[in-house]
Amino acid sequence: MTDRTAIDTIKGYFYQFDKTILNFLQLENDNHKITIEGIEDIDVTTEKEEIAIQCKYHSKQEYKHSVLKKPIILMLNHFKEVLAGNKKRVKYLYYGHFKSGQEKLTLPLTVDFLKSNLLTYTSKGIVYKHHEDLSLNDTQLEDFLTTLEIDINAISYEDQLAEIIKLLQIQKSFSCDEFEAENFFYNNSLKFVSKLATENDISKRTKSKIDFLFEINSKKIFFHKWFVQYKGKKQLLSDLRKNYFSYYNISPFERFFLLEVNPSNYSRSKLKEIIHLISKNWSDIKSIKNPSTFCPYVYISGIETIELIELKAELASENFFFKDGFDFNGASFNPKSITEKATYHNKIKIKIIDDLTYLELIFLETTKTKEIYQFYINTPYFSTSNESIKHVQIQIEDINDIKHII
Repeated sequence: MTDRTAIDTIKGYFYQFDKTILNFLQLENDNHKITIEGIEDIDVTTEKEEIAIQCKYHSKQEYKHSVLKKPIILMLNHFKEVLAGNKKRVKYLYYGHFKSGQEKLTLPLTVDFLKSNLLTYTSKGIVYKHHEDLSLNDTQLEDFLTTLEIDINAISYEDQLAEIIKLLQIQKSFSCDEFEAENFFYNNSLKFVSKLATENDISKRTKSKIDFLFEINSKKIFFHKWFVQYKGKKQLLSDLRKNYFSYYNISPFERFFLLEVNPSNYSRSKLKEIIHLISKNWSDIKSIKNPSTFCPYVYISGIETIELIELKAELASENFFFKDGFDFNGASFNPKSITEKATYHNKIKIKIIDDLTYLELIFLETTKTKEIYQFYINTPYFSTSNESIKHVQIQIEDINDIKHII
């Protein structure tokens, strides 16, 4: 598959995912339901009706009647089962976006057009008439057409996504801006919908609007594979940096950077680079006249105790001054010690937290505004019940990602 074809294919998946998300958001009742990969790609169920939607994205393709043949034949197969009493009656919607050629199709369809252009096809030199194979007469085909809607003027991928972001922003339960709508709730929506699509049991692929809103209502950042694919990792990291880590006029807050390393590809040099970068960007001890000097805290998850000791020894040998709350050999952790103010004179550049249990003790010892930035690989490893503390959780694939965020 060429790169261009691969991109078009991926965009087709996104278009269907986004259409599902849009349908969830547009449901009028919290108890209305959507089934993914049911009768069609998306089945919408309300107390009044059920609509089976076939969703296609052909942004590079001109409309031709032949594109409709397979989906219409499959819909007619289902309708045949309805007439036989084996399936419940539903409405069918073909929802497709095309580059051009929409004027070729005249709506509403007639039975003659249906038979000659959509139900008749040739295979291996043999002409087939699908309506005859199903033993359906004109009256039954006319009935089928009353259940069928065709929209080949569906909005573009970009416009559909913009509509989703707009609807997410006006959800009362979310109360979010554009950045949060995209990076939290749209991200969560992609994760939710793509997971449903993999369920084998159709009952697990059916969710109500209230289920959907509950599942995506989380202001945590996930590096979900579909979201990374949609946005591009470089752009995603850049957006996180702009939103959370702007260096202009930073306030003298107590900032806690919780970092997770992967033991399988751990590198002390990479970790030191991150620590130096955090200290450089989020400390202010340069001026003797500044009364509001400060430096950040760092906690490292996934590192062995002996390695943490050797890391600190190496930093100390390089005259990189830090506090860790232990004032002498054999001393207990002292929150007053680690919260000592960093100044021009003492040159404290960072504060290293050995154990997560010390965090709450530090919180009690400080009165300044506190912010936590937790970087995790698979699962968040710290939470606080203190709602006054800003807590940002960012999933990373590798510790190097942090360099591009902070």
